[in-house]
Amino acid sequence: MSGSVNRPVRRRTFVLGTAAAAGSAALAGPLAESASAASFGYTDDGSNYVVDTGASLVFKVSKTNGDLTSLLYKGTEYQGYGGMNSHVESGLGASTVTIAQSGTTILISVTHGTLKHYYAARSGENNVYLWTNKADTSVSATRYIVRVKAGLFLNDQPDSYTYAPTTIESADVFEKSDGQTRSKHYSKNRVMDYDYVGWTTGGVGLWVVRSNHEKASGGPFYRSLLRHQSADGGGLYEILYYGENQTEAQRFGLQGPYVIALTDGGAPSSSLYHANLTTSWADGLGISGYTAASSRGRVAGVGITGRDTAYAYTVGLANSAAQYWGSARASDGYFSIAGVLPGTYTLTVFKGELAVYTSSVAVTAGGTTTLNSIAIPASNDPSNASAIWRIGNWDGSPSGFKNADLMTYAHPSDVRAASWTGNVVVGSGTETSAFPCYLWKDVNSGIIVYFKLTAAQSSAAHTLRIGVTTAYANGRPQVVVNDTWTSAVPSPPTQPSTRSLTVGSYRGNNYTFTYSVPASAWLTDAGAYNTLKIYVASGSGTTSFLSAGTSVDAIDLLA
Repeated sequence: MSGSVNRPVRRRTFVLGTAAAAGSAALAGPLAESASAASFGYTDDGSNYVVDTGASLVFKVSKTNGDLTSLLYKGTEYQGYGGMNSHVESGLGASTVTIAQSGTTILISVTHGTLKHYYAARSGENNVYLWTNKADTSVSATRYIVRVKAGLFLNDQPDSYTYAPTTIESADVFEKSDGQTRSKHYSKNRVMDYDYVGWTTGGVGLWVVRSNHEKASGGPFYRSLLRHQSADGGGLYEILYYGENQTEAQRFGLQGPYVIALTDGGAPSSSLYHANLTTSWADGLGISGYTAASSRGRVAGVGITGRDTAYAYTVGLANSAAQYWGSARASDGYFSIAGVLPGTYTLTVFKGELAVYTSSVAVTAGGTTTLNSIAIPASNDPSNASAIWRIGNWDGSPSGFKNADLMTYAHPSDVRAASWTGNVVVGSGTETSAFPCYLWKDVNSGIIVYFKLTAAQSSAAHTLRIGVTTAYANGRPQVVVNDTWTSAVPSPPTQPSTRSLTVGSYRGNNYTFTYSVPASAWLTDAGAYNTLKIYVASGSGTTSFLSAGTSVDAIDLLA
């Protein structure tokens, strides 16, 4: 991997776009000039500003509220389902909408109170560029949603949002007749895992290319709504801020550009991806909150030592105003993060999703802050501690535990989920895959772990550690050893206050609970199995999968 700027980890998926997936399709992508570029311009039909890109795309924006009311590509209307337009949030309402042309660029500006939203078109491109500047909480703007007419794209994705016969949770999680679950929440991917999201028929592709999310919240591992399909149409999202299972406060300011891209069926041009997109043509458009590339800085690190090479490492920058991230090179840990707003940031190095190093770094306009090799202290990675036994590994996620992969795109009640109960035997070789990724007070509290100790080990006190990644309703583990020693109920750490485990996200604030178990708690017979019972303690939550719960990162007994 080269030291390219702020480039996310790619996943080769059909709907969630990657640079690798673009391939040769980008050559015929939305930046290709059209012979009809001479028709570039706009008109006013009385209700809408009508923009002809001079390629194959004509779109309309309401002069009343700034909604996108038409998206006509090669003569086919793609906009609209259920009588709704495409818009910020669920529609801004009465707004001031203006339009201006500057050479080969048309800019539509929408003002609604303190919020400003923009649409831009470039001559000869089948793209709509968008920016949204949310200044405060006076407007509940958390997304832009492109609403697509029904029947234009096949609803064939495993996590598609479909109106199924049975509603099983909060009017937004459904169960099909075959027992599989669906929800618009089940994005499956973290924000760092995709560049674009959308659909293709093979002859037409409709995509939303995401922004760099510098003013969003939640960091590189955050999961949120990406798209949904149902009987009356589909929606493609750019999430500006989302409160579900959110670990950070809302940031304010300009987000974008993000892009609605129409293609001949291939992936959107890789030149549109946030890591590559240059918008020098937008520098002089007067977009509120816009910061040109020349007024941004870069952070580069020559390497990271003390890494566990079995894991990918990510470097994040964050302060109250902005967030950024980049991948560390597998060979030496080199990283480079560009396009950063000036300021002082907390730099965090993540092993997988577990923070193992933090420091402070200052970024200046037009400058590069070069960091010497970062050395991760051995004590910062809990995997380095000598353990008698360990279930899972310390990487900030429940990866490897039972049902962990499924839970990013399904409800825990899904027919595809293995039983959430069942005991675990250390040394069986299946202790991690047999241990459920989530524990709930009303579902599988009291799960038993069986393990043996040598005579020397059973004569000494030991520290038990349980790492969690998030919790719902203050769920936290209380343990009982051999039915004779019971830990105190630990205090709950700070975690998101909304649903998490049932809406496809295990990401919260990683936390380690420690329990000092006295020697008197162990069995003295070296051939006997000790038992560890793990209960979920909390006075909150309701029932079943909405009872208090927690997600597991790793469990170990230290030597």
